Amino acid sequence: MFLQTCLFCRDKMPSHELPCLGDANINALQSCQPLMKTPSPAGNKLYSETPVLCSTSLSKYSGIQVYLKLDNLQPPGSFKLRGISHLIQKALETGRCDHVYCASGGNAGMAAAYASRELGIPCTIILPKTTPAFLADRLKLYNAEVRVHGEVYDEAKTLAQELSKQTGSLYVPAFEHPDIWEGHASMIVEAAQQMQERPSVVITSVGGGGLCNGIVQGMRQVGWENVPIVAVETQGADCFDAAIKAGEVVNLEAITSVAKTLGSLSVSPTTLEYYKQANPPIINYVVTDQDAVSACVKFADDHRFLVEPACGASLAIIYGKILHRLIEEKKLTSITSALVIVCGGAIVSTEVIQSWKKDFHL
Repeated sequence: MFLQTCLFCRDKMPSHELPCLGDANINALQSCQPLMKTPSPAGNKLYSETPVLCSTSLSKYSGIQVYLKLDNLQPPGSFKLRGISHLIQKALETGRCDHVYCASGGNAGMAAAYASRELGIPCTIILPKTTPAFLADRLKLYNAEVRVHGEVYDEAKTLAQELSKQTGSLYVPAFEHPDIWEGHASMIVEAAQQMQERPSVVITSVGGGGLCNGIVQGMRQVGWENVPIVAVETQGADCFDAAIKAGEVVNLEAITSVAKTLGSLSVSPTTLEYYKQANPPIINYVVTDQDAVSACVKFADDHRFLVEPACGASLAIIYGKILHRLIEEKKLTSITSALVIVCGGAIVSTEVIQSWKKDFHL
């Protein structure tokens, strides 16, 4: 028997007593009251220890045991809180973080705003003019100052970097920082403690590469170097695939995918280096927007969770039975289990899901 932490009350309980999301409604997880406490800046972690649960529906559909690392249950809605809160807390430990600046209307901005509020640090999020108003409203819920600047993201990023040059200020990038990767590695360390045996494969989405870098580091920490990673992108946001084909980091001309939170024009050089090292081996795969959106819709029906297409890209590997294709192509050997990183995404709603279904004729 192994113990798993309840997401809400932090009590330990036998894993077999935790509900499987394929069999019970998520309300079963909410039967205990949340324990609310403010972590100290240099002490307690700000992110939650999220559960690994076996998906009955996905396991039946795929013919293997499918486990879900549910980082969509982080307070701001995505895995980004792990790395970004870790970055900010390490900066606090060195005494150089009186104000946080971040250019993101997506999950990185939400994570920076949430972590800053919990730590009592002023936070300014710079948004380009194209950002929907509801995103600014969500950021303000975390007491962030929201400034609108520039027609595109790069212009907002330039201002955030300029403002962060003030003494005591910290610029928080979306993914390109070693402290962020170190924070993301914690999800694999948790998963290794929560699972009775290592999975045959780990499936994750790739945007700029911060999550993938953290996963590689975590797998090296827990001795999973021989477990392959399937790293998934969508067409039109496939900077990792482009870098692999070119043998070096390249810039996409534009992001044309609906998976905007995968939308980095270039991948982290470290991600490409990890691919070349193959320790663990990384298999890249590109799915269509329709594949990713379809997976989001099916996942909402199966598990009552709303996730973004950036997360749906990983789920599409299961729903699209792509693992079987990779085995046929000799890219994977026979597998019995998969760990899917459900990275989440705060920028989704039932209204957005319905619009996707209409746009993609689902």
